[in-house]
Order: sequence, then structure tokens, then C-alpha cells
Amino acid sequence: MSAAAPMRLRIAIQKSGRLTDSSLDLLARCGLKYTRGKDQLMCYGENMPLDVLFVRDDDIPDLVQEDVCDLGLVGLNVVEEKRLRFEARGIAPLFERVRPLDFGRCRLSIAVPDGFEYRGPGSLAGKRIATTYPSILARHLAEHGVAATIVELSGAVEIAPRLGRADLICDLVSTGSTLAANHLREVATVLESQAVLIRTPVPIAPAKRDWTERLLLRIDGVEQVKGSKYIMLHAPRAALPAIAKLLPGSEAPTVLPLDGRDDRVAVHAVCRETVFWETLEQLKAIGASSVLVLPVEKMLA
Repeated sequence: MSAAAPMRLRIAIQKSGRLTDSSLDLLARCGLKYTRGKDQLMCYGENMPLDVLFVRDDDIPDLVQEDVCDLGLVGLNVVEEKRLRFEARGIAPLFERVRPLDFGRCRLSIAVPDGFEYRGPGSLAGKRIATTYPSILARHLAEHGVAATIVELSGAVEIAPRLGRADLICDLVSTGSTLAANHLREVATVLESQAVLIRTPVPIAPAKRDWTERLLLRIDGVEQVKGSKYIMLHAPRAALPAIAKLLPGSEAPTVLPLDGRDDRVAVHAVCRETVFWETLEQLKAIGASSVLVLPVEKMLA
């Protein structure tokens, strides 16, 4: 890169896994156009000074920590495990959560084999618990005053009891189908997780700062419209207070006069919660007509 070339942002995302497609979709909805070959570990934004690095998910906080990347999209479970490990070594984590993202929801849970009698955290005392997240599990056990042996594994945690390596496990759960297939059942949640955006707290160079703020603003806009609907309807003017109460998650609606009608108005509103059929039926019951519900593609607050 020449000295005259603009400085480019770098964002790290999961190379392959449950967050990859949603992370790329988020960036695309933010307006990023890019090309990526099948085996490329980096792609370059064509219309934004933004490069995307495809890495292992547990490397993302490290890349932000080391100021190799300015931003990262990663699961909260990974962020918390890394943060606790750094703190245990007396290292200040140089990454911070900017905001949660509406995808990648799962939970880190304790699961026991069929037939295991679980009666609360005390049932874990003296047991061997296999996990990929030893620091989070250790904190959970300490909070409940439980002494147990943590068996750290890098993968295939769910088969540890069958192999005799552990008595039970602490692993990520989405649907629970993997647990059921391995004759395990979920008994306690250790951490609720979802995708989060992290960034370095190190001051960003002025050449990058503007695009950083613009990208964060666009991410906010994308997150706001998920599930949002734009509602248009005609209604009696006298019904406006009742309509405002019925429209879920909306700000003050826009009210417009109807040509030749003093008693009825047009109402436009953005609703940030799900609009159910019951809501439409209630609107109709108080006199609304010509009700249209449209998806929202982009929105800036």
C-alpha cells in the first residue's frame, strides 16, 4: 500500500461456522461490495476502505487485542472466555463490546447424561466437567461454591462422557439436537450468548475514524429495521390516542389530513416490534381502514 493510499479498516469475522453467513449478510446490508475467492482468507471492499479477514472465531479477540484488526464480529461466549483468560494473566483486555447483534443466539449450558440425577449446582461437586470454555465455567462454579474438575477440550465435547473423559459437559447449545443425539440433557445455563461487535479501545487514526463511525451507524440502521414494519392506514381523528397505544414499539406517528375529510386522517408509523394479525384486527375494530404493513429496508435514527 502506497503512502498516499487511504488507510483501510480491518474487520475480523469467523472463517466458517454458525456466524459466517450472518456476518457477511450484515456487512452486505451495510452497503459493502466485495469479492472473495473460495479459499481466500481476506477480501477487499470495492466501495469502502474496509478489508475483511476470515479467521477462527477464538482468534478474533486476539486480532483486535493486538491492533491487527479495528473491529470484530464474534460470539459473546468467545469474548468472555478471552477476557477472563487475559485477566487471569494480569493483562488488560484491549477489546471492548460495542453492541450486541441480532443473530447467533445460543447458550453455554451444563448438560448431563441420561440417568444423571441433577438437583442444582451442588450436584456438580467432585465431578469432571468437559468444556471448551474453562474460564467461564470456573467463574460459574466459583459463584456457586462448587469444587469440580474442569477438563478442557478443543472440540467434540459432547462425546467426552461416553469416552470416559468426563462425567458431564458444559457446551454451546442452540436447538439441543446434538445433546439428544449423544444422550445428554441440558440442566443449567451458564451464559446466554449472541453475536457481538467488538472494537479496539486504542485511538483509531483520523484517516480511519470517519469510516469507522459511518460503519457503526450503518450497523445500527440494519439492526433497527430487523422486524420493523412501516404501517399506513386511514382512521377517525378521534381514534388517534387508541391507535398510538396499539402500534407496537412505534414513535409518535405521522398524521396527515385526507382530502375532503375533516373527520378522518392518514396515519404513518414505523413499528419496531412484530405486527400481529390481532393488532390489525384491533385497529380495524376502532375504525381503521386501508391498512398496509410494509417491510423496512434501511433506517437511520
